[in-house]
Amino acid sequence: MKERSKFRKYVKEYRWSNIFAMIRNGRSEPLVCDEDFTGRLVVITGATSGIGYHTARKYASRGANLICINRNPDKSQALQREIEDEFGVRCDYRIADLSSLRDIFRVSNELAQLDMAIDVIIHNAGIYLTKREITDEGLEKVFVVHYLSSFIMNFLLQEKLSSDGKARIIMVGSEAHRFAAWGLRLDDLMWERRRYTGLNSYGSAKMAQLLSMIVFSEKFQGTGVTINTMHPGAVKTETGQENGPVYKWFKRNFLDRSLKSPEISAEALYYLGVSEKLESVSGKFFSLTTEEEPAPPALDREAALELWKTTIRLAGLER
Repeated sequence: MKERSKFRKYVKEYRWSNIFAMIRNGRSEPLVCDEDFTGRLVVITGATSGIGYHTARKYASRGANLICINRNPDKSQALQREIEDEFGVRCDYRIADLSSLRDIFRVSNELAQLDMAIDVIIHNAGIYLTKREITDEGLEKVFVVHYLSSFIMNFLLQEKLSSDGKARIIMVGSEAHRFAAWGLRLDDLMWERRRYTGLNSYGSAKMAQLLSMIVFSEKFQGTGVTINTMHPGAVKTETGQENGPVYKWFKRNFLDRSLKSPEISAEALYYLGVSEKLESVSGKFFSLTTEEEPAPPALDREAALELWKTTIRLAGLER
């Protein structure tokens, strides 16, 4: 009964104008921020390739110091040398597998103990799987990497960020949240009862991300901390390399040929993290730097509160 009620509610809220705006915004270029960021600290997840790599370089080129959270030690060391040699800033890193709750908690607690203020956190790490994978902790992998990792980190850093003062949290989301057109199935977040597809699991994780933003934005109100989500545009990344040879061939020969450089995403992430025009903007969804209304289920505060309670229990964050 509740599912049917939600369905009817969302159907009434959908607008063709929002779909046309999404298409129009997808052709736009990001706004550019010329402000400096010297001496500020930026945390980026998944910084050794794609959007994260170009974002790290963008912030470093404007004087920011970095902490990059990556899976691969060799690539992290190479990135550190490149950034520090070329830009003369500090580029530290932490090694963590963001599909592992143990690693997520460890690195989040390490960040919470820093004696320096964090100015920007960019949740960028991501994967795309065509087949359902379960982590060692019994959780669906896409859901953990795209949603639980950012949720847990934001949750455990609430006190630090609020006491430090101004900080901006940016989650790299996706227009793919619209694939969860009728909202989340809180009774089946791990895809045990439904047919799993890459687009549906990815879209659901991105929908969850947007719903969490509603509650975090309320909790950070009045603290100087803001949280927003950004669709990075149709750009070429290495996401999907975990899949089989057929998918990788299709991506290389068809998908990638129509995609833009992730440098445009980095430009947008710099604007969202630095521009004075967004100093007090929170709880918003952007297509690059254009504010956009997400799908109706992503605006459902009741669903957001239900998901919050479920996530607290699922991640073991009860206090």
